[in-house]
Amino acid sequence: MDVLVLCIDRDNDLGRKGGVESPVVGRQANIDAALKLGMADPEDSDVNTIFGGIKLLDELIASGKSAEIASLAGDLKLGLVSDSKLSSQLDSLLAQLHPQGVIVVSDGAEDEAILPIIHSRIKVDGVRRILVKQSPNLESTYYLLKQVFTDPKISHTVFIPPALALLMFAIFSLLGYPNGAVVAITGAVGLYLLFRGLGLDDSMEEAKQTLRKSLYAGKIAFITYVLAAMLVIIATVRGFAYSWQYYHEPVSPGFFILVMIYLHESIWWYVVAALCINLGKAMDMYLEGIRDARSISYIFFLLATGLVIWSATGFILASNADLKFGIGMVESVQYLAISAIVAILITVVGVNLSKRLAGDNPLQSLK
Repeated sequence: MDVLVLCIDRDNDLGRKGGVESPVVGRQANIDAALKLGMADPEDSDVNTIFGGIKLLDELIASGKSAEIASLAGDLKLGLVSDSKLSSQLDSLLAQLHPQGVIVVSDGAEDEAILPIIHSRIKVDGVRRILVKQSPNLESTYYLLKQVFTDPKISHTVFIPPALALLMFAIFSLLGYPNGAVVAITGAVGLYLLFRGLGLDDSMEEAKQTLRKSLYAGKIAFITYVLAAMLVIIATVRGFAYSWQYYHEPVSPGFFILVMIYLHESIWWYVVAALCINLGKAMDMYLEGIRDARSISYIFFLLATGLVIWSATGFILASNADLKFGIGMVESVQYLAISAIVAILITVVGVNLSKRLAGDNPLQSLK
């Protein structure tokens, strides 16, 4: 075969809206897929992408070339998850059809981000971008902007930071402390941008899906997840309460010391929350007949980590003579030394126990 026409749907509108399983191979199959997506969402640009690919296919066949069309769909979680699915589908297509080259059809730069992956596997003969024509009058412009801002991927990024800023300003104004609004606004917006930049929103979405599946499946992990969430809230409130108390001392201890106070007073609550999550998973796996040695080793590593952080923060706080934290310097050194030794012993026990369990389980040893 000379050419394979590839229509790219990186965020899987075909599957999410049209209920179409990808890859979709063949002219008629793509027409049916485009009709299903168009019936589900007539305004989705991927409909035009598929029809644009079909038109290109007809042109290639009319010119005497041997050609075929296929539509690939990724995942709503753009990035590694989506690109991994697209790569897997592409490898399967290339092994099945053996084309000499491909022509990529997309509706914008977001879908074309997969071009380097395609380049690494086969020669790309061309790229065709399908753009929907819009009337230049004011009404069409307004409608286009409205559709753009109702897209969750755009609205979540554009609207949330200003909303946080306005909300913080309103709250501090009502409290009669407008000067603190600047600190609160910059802190809230900074945390949000950090949250999005580190991809923690994807982790939260995965946790939500896991919690939902645990509820529907009637698993013990659902209760332990809820308990862990409550413990995290308690830990956060406790840490902030102690930090706030020392923040109002006559001599400000500084940001670093406040963070150490927060960690020292909340670390064990976070450790217990993590243990709850791990124990819930381990119990469900045990009831399902699955033996995973890692679930046991995690418990020891969590305990060792919590012990080291608690003793290290206590030593730092005790070394500050102006703080009056209630821990003597000699006691803090003793705690740190004993905690380090105990943490190492706990880790060694966890590793050895994990290896023994893995050795007893053939499936685990293969991993």
